[in-house]
Amino acid sequence: MCSQTKKPVKITHMENIEAKNNPYYSRTNTTKLNISNEEWKKILAPDLYAVAREAATERAFTGKYNEFDEIGDYYCAVCGHHLFRSTSKFASSCGWPSFFEADKEGVYYKRDVTYGMERVEVLCKRCDSHLGHVFDDGPKPTGLRYCMNSISLEFVPDSQK
Repeated sequence: MCSQTKKPVKITHMENIEAKNNPYYSRTNTTKLNISNEEWKKILAPDLYAVAREAATERAFTGKYNEFDEIGDYYCAVCGHHLFRSTSKFASSCGWPSFFEADKEGVYYKRDVTYGMERVEVLCKRCDSHLGHVFDDGPKPTGLRYCMNSISLEFVPDSQK
């Protein structure tokens, strides 16, 4: 039996399949959405729905953007709202894509006391989808670590804008 080593794959664009069937998805419209979870459940894939609408968490080290370093922008996979610039992404070794700065117009925060922990949840400002959590153990200049679920993000490289 021979062992094979996986060759790293360069990702140039992460197509958001759900966006094709999502009438609320837009990278240009910033109007606040007020869509019921019933409606989102009809539109979103089950795994994206679980994370974005029910605040589930993808397993550590499994997300497509965990070890990813292309130049471009990250958008909400649910609604297309801008969230992060790749220049704020860093290798945190925590198992999820991490950023030290978010788009101030892209996210908002909520206290999260689930699972006996006190954390700060990060949500999309346009559609209220769960993205992940923010912690105060990140690098300079902000000292923050936005620990995000890859499934909640869509990456668009600068070359495709």
